[in-house]
Formats: sequence, C-alpha cells, structure tokens
Amino acid sequence: MPNQTADKTILKELRAITNDKTNWKTAIDDVALKLGKHYSEDVKAKALWLLGEMGLYYPSLIQPYIKQIADYLKDDNPKLRARSVNALGRIGRADKALILPYFEALIKMCSDTAETVRLAFVWACENIATNAPEFFCDKLDLFYALISDKGERVRIEAPEMFRVMGKRLPHSVEPYLEKLERFAEHDPHPVVRIHTSGAIRITKKALEKSKHAADE
Repeated sequence: MPNQTADKTILKELRAITNDKTNWKTAIDDVALKLGKHYSEDVKAKALWLLGEMGLYYPSLIQPYIKQIADYLKDDNPKLRARSVNALGRIGRADKALILPYFEALIKMCSDTAETVRLAFVWACENIATNAPEFFCDKLDLFYALISDKGERVRIEAPEMFRVMGKRLPHSVEPYLEKLERFAEHDPHPVVRIHTSGAIRITKKALEKSKHAADE
C-alpha cells in the first residue's frame, strides 16, 4: 500500500518537473521510474501524462520506456489506460515510427468500456494524424461511429478527427461528407453540429485547393 505522505511528496516533485521544461531532458529517466509497481495509481497516472508531454519534445529519449507506457493500455484502472493512450498520442505526434509496434493495440481502445479512454483515444489519434494522416485513411469508420457514442464528450470530439484528416488528406474524408452533413444539420448537440460543420468546411476547402492544383 503506497504511503500517502510519500505519495504527496512524489506528486509535488512531478508537478515541479512539469513546470520546469528546461530540465525535462535530464528528468525523463527519473519520471519513468515512477511507473514501477510499488507506486500509487495517482503517481503512475501523473508520470504517464508527463512522459507523453516529454515525448513530444524528446521522442528518442522516451523510446526505452514506450513499451512500459503501452503496457498500461491493458491496466484495470481506466485512468491509467487513458493516460497511456494520451502518452502514445503525444509521442506518435513527434515520431510516428516509435508507436508503430503499439498502433493496433492503440486502435482497439476505440471500444474501451470507459468513456474517458475512448475520449483519450480520439485525442491521441488526432495528435498522431497531425503528422501521420496516412495511418488513418482506412480507420475513419471508427471515428464516424464515435460521433454516435453514448458518451457526450466522445461525441463532441469525434468529428474533430475528420477536421484533422480533411485538412491533410481530404480525399479520405470525401466519402463521409454526405453522412457528416446529417450530423451537422440534425444532431441534437450544438457542439457536435459545430464540430461536424467545421470538418466539412475544411475538407471541402482542401478538396477545392487540390482540384485547382491539379488543373494548373
């Protein structure tokens, strides 16, 4: 059983590291140690989040710990699963190759039982797709389904994946435009309508730009 006093001290240390980005490069190993079994779930959750942020800046230095981070995708605690998903998203945004061995495991998190994990899944994929949209050309059905998720926050965020993809690979989103229009016009949630409309607008703009470039 983790000592609560020690727990507070460690969390305070991790917060101090979080706020001092100048020392992140040298603090990675120390933060990764906090993923050990004898640390509390709160400490591990904070460490996972911080390693993800560090991985966005120093992906190669995070590489030795990526398997350990990915192992938490299978944890019983949904908070740790969500933090693992988030971390892989941030690291994958910086260097897509580093998360490739865990990509299929990450994709399976779209059907996790916890809404927080499914939400983290959408955020992580948006991060990765920012620089590696090609990973998701054949995965957009998953995000279309998540617009009808039972979790409100997931429904709000899911259309944003179409915005990210529509800007970068608009032809991958083109087949979904008519179906997305139905959400944009008729979904009962105003933010779902706004996000879906934004994704449609950006995709159409990118398609038009692509057409003009082809015509020149």
